Amino acid sequence: MRPNGVPNTRQSPSSGTAPGLQFVPFLNWDAEIRRVICSTNAIESLNARYRRAVRAWGHFPNDAAALKCLYLVTRSLDPTGRGRTRWATRWKPALNPFAIAFEGRIN
Repeated sequence: MRPNGVPNTRQSPSSGTAPGLQFVPFLNWDAEIRRVICSTNAIESLNARYRRAVRAWGHFPNDAAALKCLYLVTRSLDPTGRGRTRWATRWKPALNPFAIAFEGRIN
């Protein structure tokens, strides 16, 4: 610890190891798998937009209204409909490395 009570930034406070040592196992994955893992930011962004829309809408009279709200949010993210093919092309190259890494778990 530093004198002012702030932990040293060169070590992870939870494990006591350097942050680089925690990052190295990530590099052991195949490049396609790393690309998919990094795309989770898009999933988190979608979740944030869903939460924002639900908060702004307030109360839903029934389940159909809630689903309509989520549908409209999803459509507003990709109004042309071309995003689906873009995401599919990113996942296809990663399926084989995932099947090798997690043998027997992926059909």
